Amino acid sequence: MDAAALPRPEDTRVAVIGLGYVGLPLAVGFGRKLPTLGFDINAARIAELRSGRDHTLEVSPQELKAAAQLSFSADAGDLAACNVFVVTVPTPIDDAKRPDLRPLESASRTVGKAIRRGGVVIFESTVYPGATEEVCVPIIERESGLKYNVDFYAGYSPERINPGDKQHRLETILKVTSGSTPQAADFVDALYRQVVTAGTHKASSIRVAEAAKVIENTQRDLNIALINELALIFHRLGIDTSEVLAAAGTKWNFLPFKPGLVGGHCIGVDPYYLTHKAQQIGYHPEVILSGRRINDGMGGHVAHRVVKLMTQRRIHAAGSRILVLGLAFKENCPDLRNTRVVDVVAELNSYHAEVEIHDPWVSAEEARHEYGLDLVSELKPGHYDAVILAVAHHQFVELGADGIRALGKPGSVLFDVKQALPREKVDDRL
Repeated sequence: MDAAALPRPEDTRVAVIGLGYVGLPLAVGFGRKLPTLGFDINAARIAELRSGRDHTLEVSPQELKAAAQLSFSADAGDLAACNVFVVTVPTPIDDAKRPDLRPLESASRTVGKAIRRGGVVIFESTVYPGATEEVCVPIIERESGLKYNVDFYAGYSPERINPGDKQHRLETILKVTSGSTPQAADFVDALYRQVVTAGTHKASSIRVAEAAKVIENTQRDLNIALINELALIFHRLGIDTSEVLAAAGTKWNFLPFKPGLVGGHCIGVDPYYLTHKAQQIGYHPEVILSGRRINDGMGGHVAHRVVKLMTQRRIHAAGSRILVLGLAFKENCPDLRNTRVVDVVAELNSYHAEVEIHDPWVSAEEARHEYGLDLVSELKPGHYDAVILAVAHHQFVELGADGIRALGKPGSVLFDVKQALPREKVDDRL
């Protein structure tokens, strides 16, 4: 049997599966150009989007309205009308820091039930090299009864969404593309060029594109780990890390990284996908895992520093009131995925401190559901023994060091995780 023909441009009907921080902007982008179905198993999410609202704040009501060819559904039966399926589901890690491919496997089963001869499935979720063709494609073959690269084709185009970033958007970030055959690669590349004005980079294979994605954030993770380790050293030497970085940064090729908590859906997760695959093939990745250990320990380090400062002022940690400003994984963004602020809170709780968390950006319901943490909506002036600026939301920065310090009791501790406040106005910072 001859290989199936790829969809013609005029017949292309796109389905975007998973409408989170990655999938929704993509669905909106395609929905301005092509008939597009935004699919998500969360019926509440579909109802929200149909009403013209996006709680992630990645897409405005005006942008949703402008996507005239975009519709939404939680009914998998509606996918049968589509011939291009773009999978943008999460790829998290489990408690043992191993890749959790269950969402990806479930999405592959959904695609397998809907895809027809000539269809194309494109994965955007971060995976280790080989996962698309070793894990996802066999599931689609099994569910559909179709043969790979004869009856249907695959592509991989890694997402590069930066939540909360209004400057670097889907359209303005160069897109890596790839396909399972040369013709499929051309099809995938042309598809994305319709919505990505910055252009595309066509990789030679799906595995190359997968590897490129996973090392982007691994490189960033290691750079931050180096700065975090330097911060640990400079703290013991009694040197301010920010001043050292400012001085070193006067050299033209010094990279501008800062110490901090490394969370989010990418940097704190993606390296474990690469190390998992490396260990599968018999290689133990020492540098990558070492960097992960340093970054994963920074929350505890912050908590220890705060407790030590309190102890030096004869403030007992047990029973003390500590305010943590910010829970999101980054500033000016409601994204709670893999936030490492929870490590600071957990360590403070181990000292039996009474910890309150305030974050005007995140959903209190989501914080409770994901982490079992209750947010406070009201700040109490003169109430706290210590205040930790954990996330530099603009509301906190605008409040200023004096405004934040006023939340504490006389003699309380103010610790700045983000180096967002003047050095002379805080008691300590990373």
